[in-house]
Amino acid sequence: MTRRVVLLFLAAFLLIGSAGQAQAAGYRYWSYWERDGESWTYATQGPSLVRPSDGDVQGFRFSVSENSGDAAKPRGTADFATICAKTPAEDGKKRVALVLDFGTASDAPSGETPPAPRTACARVSPDATTADALAAVAEPLRYNTSAMLCGIAGYPSAGCGEQVSGQEPQQQQPTGTAAPAPKDTQDDDGPSVGLYAGIALVAALAAATAWQARRRRNATD
Repeated sequence: MTRRVVLLFLAAFLLIGSAGQAQAAGYRYWSYWERDGESWTYATQGPSLVRPSDGDVQGFRFSVSENSGDAAKPRGTADFATICAKTPAEDGKKRVALVLDFGTASDAPSGETPPAPRTACARVSPDATTADALAAVAEPLRYNTSAMLCGIAGYPSAGCGEQVSGQEPQQQQPTGTAAPAPKDTQDDDGPSVGLYAGIALVAALAAATAWQARRRRNATD
């Protein structure tokens, strides 16, 4: 009997754990990256705040991710000399190489098809931000009221940082292009049915165990 109770307890906790995992969700958004030597580094500031230097490479990737730790990096060529080979230097200007990765079909909002990844060389004023460079080569850009970059070159046509899970997306309002932090609480609809069931099962098993213990003590008296 004791072994059976232990196994049932383990099953109940596994049920609760799986219910919690089912609540995990990612966010669909444009992430912003800076080229650091031979690798990409997730930007800690939004593109409207960063002022890249002449010869810098900046990247943008559209994808679904939970946070900056699992965000997908831009794909394709990321070499300044290659990207800006056909854009000669000009006095009083700087050149910024941009890598624009529109993501995969699995990351795309319903009904939309991501354009092919591409690169561009923006020739802008020395004090221009990355957002300025982006606007020079990839309009139309789309921002939300929190200044989060929502669309590049018209993609996607709608949505901005929405939550993506097994249910319908829920609109979020993160700032900049940093990944929104995963929710620490349940959705507004409350805990899942599976979670309630797991809690009820644990309570029932606890009561059964207590009853069994009392029965054994009475039998020995």
